[in-house]
Amino acid sequence: MENKLRLYGFNNLTKSLCFNIFDVCYTLSEQDRKEYIEYIDDQYNSERLTNILLHVSDIIGAKVLHISKQDYDPQGASATILIAENTNHNNETLAHLDKSHIAVHTYPEYHPVSSLATFRVDIDVSTCGEISPLNTLNLLINSFDSDIITMDYRIRGFTRDINGKKLFLDHEITSIQDFIDKETLKKYVTIDMNMSQCNLFHTRMMIKEIDLNNYLFNTDENELSEEMRLQIISSLRREMEDIFKGEIH
Repeated sequence: MENKLRLYGFNNLTKSLCFNIFDVCYTLSEQDRKEYIEYIDDQYNSERLTNILLHVSDIIGAKVLHISKQDYDPQGASATILIAENTNHNNETLAHLDKSHIAVHTYPEYHPVSSLATFRVDIDVSTCGEISPLNTLNLLINSFDSDIITMDYRIRGFTRDINGKKLFLDHEITSIQDFIDKETLKKYVTIDMNMSQCNLFHTRMMIKEIDLNNYLFNTDENELSEEMRLQIISSLRREMEDIFKGEIH
């Protein structure tokens, strides 16, 4: 916060940022689909997820208290970090802030009769005090192949100023997009559905341009006919729009 509020006690607002990132891939055979899942599991194993979350902790200036991570069978991984505000406050304040956390879970999947495979990442950044999870957005978006992104940000509870007045918000916000790099936003179609009176903000993003080689696994687009390339692009776009709109055509 640029202009710090004069508070009675400490800032006990809870700020929660939850978002899903989806990566879509086109695979020409069942073997390719299986290899794609293996590739994703290797690229985004629990060790790498933990390193991403540790970087997030550095960005928001949080102290790491505990790390938990797990790789799953047959696929997927999770990592969770318990954090506290990096401050010299007394132990009582620190105990309150210890309820902050960062968590990430991955869900690689494909359908046995479909050529499309998807990789979903669920990320939760929940903080108490002055730490803002919105500062993590650009790092997390750029840490994954983000074709579709859905985000929710909510501020819960209240704190008090020095005169005892309740404060339900300690920073200005009209949209989650305010905290995303402008160059990143240019690459996406975006929509907002906000309930600012409830301190609840929702944003969805979908990539605008499809460079086919970025969506093919074990195949180069030059190996395909023009008709096949157009068909694949159409399938990819339909899949993205289904996820972006939350509905099936």
